[in-house]
Amino acid sequence: MKIYFKLTILFLTIVFTSCEDVIDVDVQTGPSRLVIEASLDWEKGTTGNNQTIKLSKSTPYYDTTTNTGVTNASVRVTNDNDNTEFVFTHQGNGEYTTTNFIPVIGQSYTLEVVHEGETYIANETLMPVVDIDGITQSIESGFDEEDLEVNVIFTDPEEQENYYLFKFHKQGDLLPVLEEGDDEFVNGNEITWWFEKEEDDETDKIEAFLPGDTVNIDFFGISESYSNYIGILIEQSWGAGLFSTTPVPLRGNCINTTNADNYAFGYFRLTQVVRTSYTFQ
Repeated sequence: MKIYFKLTILFLTIVFTSCEDVIDVDVQTGPSRLVIEASLDWEKGTTGNNQTIKLSKSTPYYDTTTNTGVTNASVRVTNDNDNTEFVFTHQGNGEYTTTNFIPVIGQSYTLEVVHEGETYIANETLMPVVDIDGITQSIESGFDEEDLEVNVIFTDPEEQENYYLFKFHKQGDLLPVLEEGDDEFVNGNEITWWFEKEEDDETDKIEAFLPGDTVNIDFFGISESYSNYIGILIEQSWGAGLFSTTPVPLRGNCINTTNADNYAFGYFRLTQVVRTSYTFQ
């Protein structure tokens, strides 16, 4: 697949006259791949029966195609202990849903996606999450002592290794912010996880939290393997810095057992999640 774009370069001459050259640059792109968004999240206080898996195809960076949903796949999840199968039915837009999924903490499940004659398999275990003990606000924990931050307080279980994912989404913002962590140095202790929005110095746009702002908070318990995956993804999303590694295509746990070279993007995860919100005073 090739993309051609025009790069305009302006040359200034000594007499301040100028000319414009048009250069066609052949940009190589990778093949279109299956994208599997299979996040089965069991919100505490619900049955967890309703779940959705999204399938789409990747597109080149400059491609403006918006309708990339995959409509001709077979999707199912199997409980590895008793072989109970949960079939996900296509909804006509790339989304595959079920209303009878049965979540079991600590249980492993296998995802199977069959698309265009190729089979993709992934395995994951449903991880628990502790309750949130409290939510407060402050200004002393963050990088800027004048900016508000939200503090999520919880108690880490001592008897096990735990990996956590937070999703903070200020109401009105286009995208959420993801942060991941573990209990390596705080095992068994009360933890206060703070989140602060800083001002954007490049655009002079104020992004810091203000009184009256509401932030939605999702608190997930995740596996170690998913923690490693999402940690790299978060780091790459920050952009290239002075000491950053060169971004590379990030493979998840969805393995093409028919043709290993035609791997998929995305990840199959199973988590328990606590969802809440906080309004700054």
